Amino acid sequence: MTHEYGKENLTMLTDFYEITMANGFFENGRGEQTVYFDMFFRTVPDGGGVAIMAGLEQIIHYLENLSFSQEDIDYLRSKNLFSEKFLDYLANFRFACDVWAIPEGTPIFPHEPLVTVRGPAMQAQFIETMILLAINHQSLIATKANRIVRAAKGRAVMEFGSRRAQGFNGAVYGARAAYIGGCIGTACTIADREFGIPALGTMAHSWVQLFDSEYEAFKAYAEVYPDSCTLLVDTYNVLKSGIPNAIKVFNEVLLPRGYRPKGIRLDSGDITYLTKKARKMLDDAGFPDCKICASNSLDELIIRDMIAQGACIDSFGVGERLITASSDPVFGGVYKLAAVEKDGEIIPRIKVSENVAKITNPCFKKLWRLYDRDTGKAIADVITLHDEIIDDTKPYEIFDPEHIWKRKTIENFVARPLQEQIFKNGDCVYHCPTVGEIREYCAAQMNTVWDEVLRFENPHKYYVDLSQALWDKKQSLLSQHSK
Repeated sequence: MTHEYGKENLTMLTDFYEITMANGFFENGRGEQTVYFDMFFRTVPDGGGVAIMAGLEQIIHYLENLSFSQEDIDYLRSKNLFSEKFLDYLANFRFACDVWAIPEGTPIFPHEPLVTVRGPAMQAQFIETMILLAINHQSLIATKANRIVRAAKGRAVMEFGSRRAQGFNGAVYGARAAYIGGCIGTACTIADREFGIPALGTMAHSWVQLFDSEYEAFKAYAEVYPDSCTLLVDTYNVLKSGIPNAIKVFNEVLLPRGYRPKGIRLDSGDITYLTKKARKMLDDAGFPDCKICASNSLDELIIRDMIAQGACIDSFGVGERLITASSDPVFGGVYKLAAVEKDGEIIPRIKVSENVAKITNPCFKKLWRLYDRDTGKAIADVITLHDEIIDDTKPYEIFDPEHIWKRKTIENFVARPLQEQIFKNGDCVYHCPTVGEIREYCAAQMNTVWDEVLRFENPHKYYVDLSQALWDKKQSLLSQHSK
């Protein structure tokens, strides 16, 4: 069976306990009780100060395709755990939840609700796995990509990680997330076909090795691609053969046909040293416009150091350490119950832990971002009760939810809600922007974050505060449970 990529039915891609709980809710008469869940994360990867929201479009596709096939029903029946009434419910399943989410490309911070789900307990609980999978993966890669792009200081970064990704979907959606985070393109061809992310790439070492000489390999490539000629010059010896042979081909093949070389690529050796030497050789040969691309197990820290050491690099191809976020490969998002409805009343729920970071924020909530009117920079995020309004025409007091004596009155600010409604009673009411539009939005939103928050080491803590009303509710619940 063929299908549009990424829109296949993944209903059964779920933790098994989602199904056992759904059956239990059904049997106990709680399946249709309205509940509220929040998806949030607790720490920014790599000790960073900010992360980037990504993966929402894939959640939308998942929810739009939620349905149980006869094969699914037969499989569940074979487990001898589920009642026939429950299986009949699944056979006639229709998604009926409300969903709110922060748009993709938005800077995000720990403990704030990225996705909020309101709906029947059976349904809201069941979709936990896929929400976490999509947001955790793509937010992780978008965040890593953005760190690398910022380290490159305006130089182009290309995502080259498909062959090292964690599975084929990891390659495709990793390329999507990396583009959102600021990469200019990808080596993953299907990501270009499906999302319009520019596919990039020239040659491998095998191209050079296949010919009898490096010169012949370069000459053959230049003859086929004269208008986009970038040569890989480190197969044998960069300075003694690679660069000299490239210059010879540029002079003998490209210039007579009216073309200029696009670049060379280095994939091994002391790249900082080699690029300095290569730059001088190219300039002396009359090719100051020939760009130098570097690859080979790069990440943001290596790139930062290479630039600081004076490497003459115009662009970077980053693979395994980007597509796997190998330095800190778990985003750590969680999905927790925040409230239930009884007789039309929203009753808060809280998870209590001796680990303070694992105590949840209860209630049906709304997330706001406060921006300085003069600079446009984000001051803080505030989580309020769902029916609270932050009036930005008046001074507003924010405070640290852990150290409440740390208080500050904000003036001359703009308050904007961050979440948008995505589904209403199971119907999608949100128009997904293109990945290119998300990328542009992400770049603009990252410019609202202070440089101090963007530091790689010891970033300034961006505050996610609770409104006084929400803080009071939380403290009341903690007090009740302590008794």
